[in-house]
Amino acid sequence: MLTWILVPLRDVHIFFNVFRYITVRTALAGITALFISFAFGPLFIRWLKRMQVGQEIRPEGPQSHYTKRGTPSMGGLLIICATLLPTILWGDLKNIYVWLAMVTMFLFGLIGFVDDLIKIRYRRSLGLKGRTKLLFQFTLALLLSLVLLYLGFHDRFSLELNFPFFKAFTPYLGWFYLPWIMFILVGSSNSVNLADGLDGLAIGLMAISSSALTALTYIAGHARFSQYLNVTWVPQAAELTVFAGALAGACLGFLWFNCHPAQIFMGDTGALALGASQAIIALLIKQEFLLFTVAGVFILEALSVIIQVGYFRLTKGKRVFKMAPLHHHFELLGWPEEKVVVRFWILGIIFALFSLTTLKLR
Repeated sequence: MLTWILVPLRDVHIFFNVFRYITVRTALAGITALFISFAFGPLFIRWLKRMQVGQEIRPEGPQSHYTKRGTPSMGGLLIICATLLPTILWGDLKNIYVWLAMVTMFLFGLIGFVDDLIKIRYRRSLGLKGRTKLLFQFTLALLLSLVLLYLGFHDRFSLELNFPFFKAFTPYLGWFYLPWIMFILVGSSNSVNLADGLDGLAIGLMAISSSALTALTYIAGHARFSQYLNVTWVPQAAELTVFAGALAGACLGFLWFNCHPAQIFMGDTGALALGASQAIIALLIKQEFLLFTVAGVFILEALSVIIQVGYFRLTKGKRVFKMAPLHHHFELLGWPEEKVVVRFWILGIIFALFSLTTLKLR
């Protein structure tokens, strides 16, 4: 929005011409997101404490987590605001991809907000029932899928599926793209939610994955870079870089308050919004398969739950892991919480670097 004011001022002074560049506006969006987090984070935490908006702990979880009961939750509201406001300020609001990303984040965050509100109101660790939450997620994913299909049928979104390492294999899916979009959106939002169990774990991993997605988005929107790296060129995705940069800045800003010992938790408000945000970015830049490596740790966390539940039911009570998701397994092996978090971050960085490396292996 500020570009509408600042760019015309280049007639007054050439300096204002820099606000035309996506790299400059992406950096400014990230800095603005950090500023919002640092400036309003302490005020928001104090307000949540006054309102007695505290986290309830699952009784079946590790006993070491009981001390966290009452820590302010719903910090996802801060993350969402710190992402959307800089995007509105520094992004091009005429770009449909930017609006799709912002609306996706807001609506999935709204589902999480309702879930967190129920937890707080009834003082319990579970909010919406699992089936009800999934119903909301799939309904929202269906609506977003239909929007993308509409854009696809009007040549504003590609309905071809791209595979890493197979640049010539891009099958056109048409209506069959719909279930794939829904799977990516719902799967990603829930995987981040499952990983949000230790101080700083999920938000640190999101800072890593959103940084990688910022680079991927810039490449996808740049004609020369995309051609050189054999990446699908998505012209409208260029402005999406601003949203991805703001997301990375918001995650870093929130990590300041969420690192151990956490002053605030993101809750489902943040987890569902963040997971859906990284999914919609990957979908719009045609890099859905790379999301499986960019967000590799989130995938491992989700797989550990699927394996644990499936094996438990097949063997009528036996377990593969001491506890799922995976981070709890290592906790029960005796790893301190901080060690689990930092090692998972390292693994997340490795996954992100591998994802960027694959761009040259096409």
